[in-house]
Amino acid sequence: MPTTVPPVTLDDVLDAAARLKGVAHRTPVLRSRTLDALVGAEVHLKCENFQRVGAFKFRGAYNAVSRLSPDQLARGVAAYSSGNHAQAVALAARELGTTAVIVMPEDAPRSKRAATEGYGAEVVTYDRYAEDRVAVAEGVAAERGLALIPPYEHPHVMAGQGTAALELLDEVGELGALLVPVGGGGLMAGSATVAKGRFPGIRMIGVEPEAGDDTKRSLEEGRRVSVPVPKTIADGQALHEPGELTFSVNRRLVDSIALVSDEEIREAMRFAFERLKMVVEPSGASALAALLAGRVGDVPARVGVIVSGGNVDAERFASLCGGGE
Repeated sequence: MPTTVPPVTLDDVLDAAARLKGVAHRTPVLRSRTLDALVGAEVHLKCENFQRVGAFKFRGAYNAVSRLSPDQLARGVAAYSSGNHAQAVALAARELGTTAVIVMPEDAPRSKRAATEGYGAEVVTYDRYAEDRVAVAEGVAAERGLALIPPYEHPHVMAGQGTAALELLDEVGELGALLVPVGGGGLMAGSATVAKGRFPGIRMIGVEPEAGDDTKRSLEEGRRVSVPVPKTIADGQALHEPGELTFSVNRRLVDSIALVSDEEIREAMRFAFERLKMVVEPSGASALAALLAGRVGDVPARVGVIVSGGNVDAERFASLCGGGE
């Protein structure tokens, strides 16, 4: 029988790491004796909230944009996102001397639109309640001849995201488990490819908000399952269905999915702020929340956690950490 070639391989991630060297930050890995004592394990936090644009998304965006031909770079790129991917593509385009058009909802937070425009991108808005963002972005890209860089359904994006886990494992060595936030699945696909490639016995644990358990259901059923768009403070994980490419990787490599409540995410954000002196956005805190709340079962002696981002404005952060929206 023919062997299906996976959309992303360990070699792809290693190649992405070489391409990102000196461009993306090599983010710190933090430890906390208090956290170790609470969990009963040695915990290593890979802090992507200190990445350029404040999240892991820059890794995949730059890796994908940098591989375009000179002719395509001259024409420009497009993307659709209301948050971190928007800023990541905008910055990647600027770094590579091209232009970016980002499709964002009309009601996107002003701070996120301002940050995206601050990196030099043109923002095209749409009505999220009446229009499909992918269709809008595909239309803009086709009309203007732009290369569309999706937020996770792209081999080079997945490979770039996997460099966060690669750096973590290079620095701390073998881990018993790695906890990764899951939205569309790109960060997990890249991370699992690296981790299982280096250490086949590692447990890959994805973390989703309990209101949006599409990946958990999909893994249980062996096919992509769609759920209603979740209402959760973890807006970066508020998706209704895993990506097709990402799921093809994650169904093979992910061992389990842990679910966390919004209140558990808030508690993790508070912990990170008060004990680690870090500002973490809700989606970025979800994997830490699963560990603190005891959602992952038996915790191995050494465990890694990807803190995926820190893009939350001061007003919302204060509101969430104060106990309410």
